[in-house]
Amino acid sequence: MSILSALGAAVLFGLSTPLARQWVQDMSAWYLAGLLYLGSALGLMGLMGLCSWQGRSGFQVALSGREWPCLAGAIACGGVAGPVLLMLGLAQMGAAQASLLLNLEGVLTALVAWVVFKENTDRRMVLGMALIVAGAFVLSWPTTAPIGGTGTSITSITGITGSWLIAAACLCWALDNNLTRQVAHADAKVIAGIKGGCAAVVNLALAQVLGHNAPSWTAASCVMLIGFAGYGISLVLFVVALRGLGAARTGAYFGIAPFVGALVAILVFGESPTPLFWTAGLLMGIGVWLHLTEHHAHSHQHTLLHHNHPHRHDEHHLHSHPADTVPGTFQTPPNATHTHPHTHAPLCHSHPHYPDIHHRHEHS
Repeated sequence: MSILSALGAAVLFGLSTPLARQWVQDMSAWYLAGLLYLGSALGLMGLMGLCSWQGRSGFQVALSGREWPCLAGAIACGGVAGPVLLMLGLAQMGAAQASLLLNLEGVLTALVAWVVFKENTDRRMVLGMALIVAGAFVLSWPTTAPIGGTGTSITSITGITGSWLIAAACLCWALDNNLTRQVAHADAKVIAGIKGGCAAVVNLALAQVLGHNAPSWTAASCVMLIGFAGYGISLVLFVVALRGLGAARTGAYFGIAPFVGALVAILVFGESPTPLFWTAGLLMGIGVWLHLTEHHAHSHQHTLLHHNHPHRHDEHHLHSHPADTVPGTFQTPPNATHTHPHTHAPLCHSHPHYPDIHHRHEHS
């Protein structure tokens, strides 16, 4: 379920990049980013309203006082700064090239997870990240263009600037991903809705303050529709994946998003890839494949833990329920996904696993 959620999030976000680029000439970066997140927020509000009307309110897990700053930081980095930097970068380079550069998000997400939040890693993951970084350098390599047909060439600074802007956006989203992982046990729709609403308000307010012209209703509606799928539903699926995979692995699976965007830019919008593009794509593709084929298993110790999150009755959740209660918001049987406070007894065992909410142990 977690892997499918990560892949679904990647496909939707990958589609949004070339689609959003079609509107960069019609509105400012702030308007474009704000409308993308406004579509995300409004769409998710409608989805939550529909679930509530059907009596399916979802899994409500409240955030603690220490977790709200993590959500605020995620909103500032991923909801405000990241989208604007991406749109500014898209205005200076092709969507196919920009899409592949977004692979840096997975690399930077993993680096922050490993260095700051101490997620485990191995040589396979590190090699994959190195190949993706090498591909990014190939993409941002300066190209030359003739001046006035004289044969004299100059270095294209625009492409370099666009690359750095998109790299900065990836860093913002890397911080966002790791901060969101700290609150991923809560309702994914609520987290995504809050992030979308706050990001929309800030970016649209900045667009107004800076005096940018508002786009037409037609353009705004199209961008909001892209935002609902590519930012709203994608983020919900991403949060679900964070619960089960951790930040670094979710970022690795999310690495297919740039390839989806690049293929759409080439096949649908007719962009012409350069030899450097194919070289970078090969390097990045091998790097992502190394991540997707990782296998991690060893004997590990679970300590006593009491918490609340959506779960099934698997090998980590063998607790019982009172005979007169039916757990879960959806009135489902105990072997289906439900939520309630529960306690994990100490346990030592070995099985394939990821650094999810139950496997944040250290490695020797």
